[in-house]
Amino acid sequence: MDDDPDDNPVIITGRKANRNHKLTDPEKEANGLLSRERAAVEHGFANLKSWRILTKVRMNTRHATTLLRALLIVANTEGQR
Repeated sequence: MDDDPDDNPVIITGRKANRNHKLTDPEKEANGLLSRERAAVEHGFANLKSWRILTKVRMNTRHATTLLRALLIVANTEGQR
């Protein structure tokens, strides 16, 4: 399956400006896109924590990941209505 998280894990981080390197407009835009994606994930985790479901999950991590993905989809779908 192409979307299996264990196949090729990738971590994407934002660009950081410093004294010698100011961020360009494309770098600022990329940081904005990344922060929007990160915010959606953080909101999903906050929603799951409010259900207190994470304290009761006692299963294989692969099955738990599948369950959490499904719950996030349901939570985000319900939130958009």
